[in-house]
Amino acid sequence: MAVDVLLGLQWGDEGKGKIVDLLAPKYDVVARFQGGPNAGHTLEFDGIKHVLHQIPSGIFRENIKNYIGNGVIIDPIIFSEEIRKLKELGLSDLNNLYISNKAHIIIPTHKMLDAAYEEAKGAGKIGSTLRGIGPTYQDKIARTGLRIGDTLTDKFYEKYQNLKSWHIHLLDSLGYDYSKLSDWEESFFTAVEELRGLKIINGEYFIEENIHAGKKILAEGAQGSHLDIDFGTYPYVTSSNTTVAGACTGLGVAPKYIKDVFGVFKAYCTRVGSGPFPTELFGAEGEELRKAGNEFGATTGRPRRCGWLDLPSLRHSVFLNGVTKLYITKSDILDELGTINVCTDYELNDGSITGQVPYDMTDIKEMKLKAFEGWNKTLLDHENYGALPSNFRDYIDFIEGYLKTPIAMVSLGPGRLENIDKPLAVV
Repeated sequence: MAVDVLLGLQWGDEGKGKIVDLLAPKYDVVARFQGGPNAGHTLEFDGIKHVLHQIPSGIFRENIKNYIGNGVIIDPIIFSEEIRKLKELGLSDLNNLYISNKAHIIIPTHKMLDAAYEEAKGAGKIGSTLRGIGPTYQDKIARTGLRIGDTLTDKFYEKYQNLKSWHIHLLDSLGYDYSKLSDWEESFFTAVEELRGLKIINGEYFIEENIHAGKKILAEGAQGSHLDIDFGTYPYVTSSNTTVAGACTGLGVAPKYIKDVFGVFKAYCTRVGSGPFPTELFGAEGEELRKAGNEFGATTGRPRRCGWLDLPSLRHSVFLNGVTKLYITKSDILDELGTINVCTDYELNDGSITGQVPYDMTDIKEMKLKAFEGWNKTLLDHENYGALPSNFRDYIDFIEGYLKTPIAMVSLGPGRLENIDKPLAVV
């Protein structure tokens, strides 16, 4: 049986959690393949809003196995808090949760280093979430990191002390105050003990066994394709591969097993932190969109920058990932806008016009925009796609034609049932 992949096509915050929750009943396994506690997947049902950071979004479906792959990095303290909140909701039995023994661990000094590095950059800071993500991936690549499997060995404390000593050396050189470290360590080691009691496994064999048993697997990505370490808006990116390639390395899946790739994107664009954002709206326009969409980070609470849909960047993500179906979210946020724009091309500083994402987005002089007349009514009060306002369907048809990829569903609100399936077009 094949593995399907679901991922974000913008700068994250596309609504992946909701789409995974909707698709999950069709699968036997939901597997997170990269990222860490800097990600926040929001699900809303039964009148309750749930935000997951490291745990896969299929966790609320008891008959589905949820697997955290080796490409994910885990903060035991935040993970423990997630488990506590799930138990408060009645999910006391977490026998459907599995963790790769090869997933790396965020230790307290990783978070301190994250803050120290960001401070040292001054005006050049990249907008890190300060969750210790970058320093943990640095240690992974430097082959000095700690993994979940290490917590089960009698060498764990020794390895921890060696890594901590190196971090303190770096913090001293940066002049960073780490006087609160002992307090953080107390919480850290308590959380590690809780981790040890969960199902820690050789994940690649778990995936292989489920594939050969004919089980259906959905690989769940975090963040978005524009934040990919190789193909995103470098250096304002995350520290992992957020594209479909990350599913192979982050789960131990051979490329031949990848089948469908589901790409999720918003009807407009948002971005958190620093970095280029060609279609960003400023002033009253940007604030109006931010308030209408409640655009504040699920993990950090930071206000998101907002702008029009950027089709050249979106097309870049579609072909990089080999997307087979698209899911558009938050279309309802545009309900009351008189005019809605989309970017179709870039004009570069040398005067040339291109539909390709340039090496350096600061080379973009201005955007070529196409305007659409708004629909000025709620999208929720319609039973099927054909009944939706014609102006809205024109907007969707143009996006679909530009991307040459079918849109399978339109999300019209945060609730689990606030969606309309779209007949798949041949594009």
